[in-house]
Amino acid sequence: MADAIERHSAILKRLHDNGRASVVDLSRLLQVSEVTIRNDLKELSERGLVQRTHGGAVKSGLYVYDVPLYKKTKQHRGEKQKIAAAAAALVNEGEIITLDSGSTTWEMAKLLKSKRQLTVITNSIPVASELSTAPNIQVIVSGGSVRRESLSLVGPHAEKLLREHFASKVFLGVDGFDVHSGLTTPNLDEAQVNRLMVDMSREVIAVTDSSKFGRRSMCLIVATKRIHKVITDSGIPKGDAEYLRASGIELIIV
Repeated sequence: MADAIERHSAILKRLHDNGRASVVDLSRLLQVSEVTIRNDLKELSERGLVQRTHGGAVKSGLYVYDVPLYKKTKQHRGEKQKIAAAAAALVNEGEIITLDSGSTTWEMAKLLKSKRQLTVITNSIPVASELSTAPNIQVIVSGGSVRRESLSLVGPHAEKLLREHFASKVFLGVDGFDVHSGLTTPNLDEAQVNRLMVDMSREVIAVTDSSKFGRRSMCLIVATKRIHKVITDSGIPKGDAEYLRASGIELIIV
């Protein structure tokens, strides 16, 4: 396995499954030299994704692993519903918006059904299904390969459609938000799809509960400076709130 991104993903999965891993075991698993593994662990450690130990590494408490959507829907649900309501209030009738595949945007979709003449672009199977019964909403689904953990559509087919459709706003749910670097997700394909959503939208709005702040996943979606609004709950760390406001980002706390 020569590709560094694939190796890093495999290392993080191993740590997620077992809690720790040795250089020797990772070298055998990935069929690369121990020197390569040490370099990989050094890079991952510098990014805050693993914690180095003598002869290996353990998983970092600040790293966000790939959690299945059905589990995410049960976490911080009250906060997500309030965030979703605030996000839905920003949507005007007649707009074209994009929703990603997060659990918060799924909650948001439930509140958009009463909107009129709305067009929603999404790569989320649950969001598309939720809005499919709303007669006044046109739903454009990206197509692509199904990612089972998030029930999202990714890959070349999804990317092709997203490149062809502009939106006034994109609403992004995230796995990790380090205000000094940006929004992150554990999956490379998901990150690429989300970046395209950002590129094709006039306004970028992050919808995330406060548990995601100060945490990172492997793949950067977009730098903080590209975000226009952040909607979160009152648990956001004070320093992060101050940083966002000082950066000119509108912070909406529910």
